[in-house]
Amino acid sequence: MNHPKENPQRKFTYADYLTWPEDERWELIDGEPFDMTPAPSVDHQFIVGRLHRFFDEFLEGKTCHAYVAPFDVRVPKGDEADGEIDTVVQPDVVVICDEDHLDQRGLRGAPDLAVEVLSPSTASKDQIRKRRLYERSGVKEFWVVHPTDRMVMISRRTTRGVFGKTEYFEADAKIKVGLFPGLVIDLNRVFPPAPKREVRESPRKYLARKTSNPSASR
Repeated sequence: MNHPKENPQRKFTYADYLTWPEDERWELIDGEPFDMTPAPSVDHQFIVGRLHRFFDEFLEGKTCHAYVAPFDVRVPKGDEADGEIDTVVQPDVVVICDEDHLDQRGLRGAPDLAVEVLSPSTASKDQIRKRRLYERSGVKEFWVVHPTDRMVMISRRTTRGVFGKTEYFEADAKIKVGLFPGLVIDLNRVFPPAPKREVRESPRKYLARKTSNPSASR
């Protein structure tokens, strides 16, 4: 039984992962499978598309390239064979500068920059487990985007080899991307327009108006 729905307690590898149906999306972290369904929301995809465009246009003609999910990132713990790797993730956007680690299946190793746009079903995993994973694997910059809170959290690798203090950016901020001098991302162009809030009359005011003017409710 190589499918996680048949044996959810088992630890899996990349060799197992390759046998699963192509119309299903999964991630593996230390052998533990995570179901990536249902499909992301419209806002999620809007943000992913905008961020990828910013990176892709800036990196045109340069040695680094931006890729968008679904894109497999295989994270080995050492020099084990591909089939024995037990961690395979799909960040929403990645930037890769060392293309020697690329092949037709994706990336083996750590991207230079990884972006995760939160969904309700993945928020805890993306903010906690993936942050640890990206830190230990050598990611230089990790972005977490909150579509509902309209906020971006960025962790940057320090000279000590660990992530420094998380930086917070609200939706009206302009982010200077530390890895790529000259690239500034205006979050006003990343988040979809905020929905207009409908202003409702409070029950007390409604009852007072109705009592003073009974004909208003007819």
